Amino acid sequence: MTRPAHNGGSGRVLVVEDDEGIREMLKYNLSTAGFSVQEASDGASGLRTARTSRPDLILLDLMLPGMSGFDFCRALRKSSRVPIIMITAKDAEVDKIVGLELGADDYITKPFSIREVLARVNAVLRRAQPEANEPKSIPEQDSIGTFSIDRAARRVMLKGEEIKVTAREFDLLSYLLAVPNRVHTRDVLLENVWGREFNGDRKTVDVHIRWLREKFQARAPFEIVTVRGIGYRLDRQPTLVEALTVGEGISTTRHEA
Repeated sequence: MTRPAHNGGSGRVLVVEDDEGIREMLKYNLSTAGFSVQEASDGASGLRTARTSRPDLILLDLMLPGMSGFDFCRALRKSSRVPIIMITAKDAEVDKIVGLELGADDYITKPFSIREVLARVNAVLRRAQPEANEPKSIPEQDSIGTFSIDRAARRVMLKGEEIKVTAREFDLLSYLLAVPNRVHTRDVLLENVWGREFNGDRKTVDVHIRWLREKFQARAPFEIVTVRGIGYRLDRQPTLVEALTVGEGISTTRHEA
């Protein structure tokens, strides 16, 4: 689905929040800012709405009756990559990390200001655009052996199978593959993948790196290496054909910068 450009308030937002006062406040301010807003007061009805109406973004309270926000996120991520911003009364780090690991793109802790909500909504929507933050020099397609990434179609293939990744995972993997064999600090990754507007927890980089590793570690011909105390580096591993052309026979040594 092609989403509209987000340089300001536009698009469809689903608010899943059981507190009627907060829900109405969000609906009013988002509508005033130019968004089309749908609402749900519990996780089950919110999940049905998300699946049928396909919003551009979801504002999701974690403490919902019946189905928690965690369960909502887990269920929706099986079929949809729609951006999700968690809203939680808890500021415990573990809740934020669990939410991010389940597929949320950002979080807001209560109490919050409507200006913060609008800023985060617009920032997440901009980052979800197909060509957001991609320099012109990055090719539309790239491949290493049985692995390929199509940046135009936003598809990742491995051994003939499409690997499902979230929008943020795709952007992070795309950036690391485009600039391999170089160490990137968390701040550099945040600026180039999340955008300069991002002011959330820097640990989101570690969470998304861990998620990519779970999907590709020991399966794809590259390795995301932790450079202790600095950041991360993606090493492209040569395929058999590439190794033979080096002139040293078959080698599994990674190319280094």
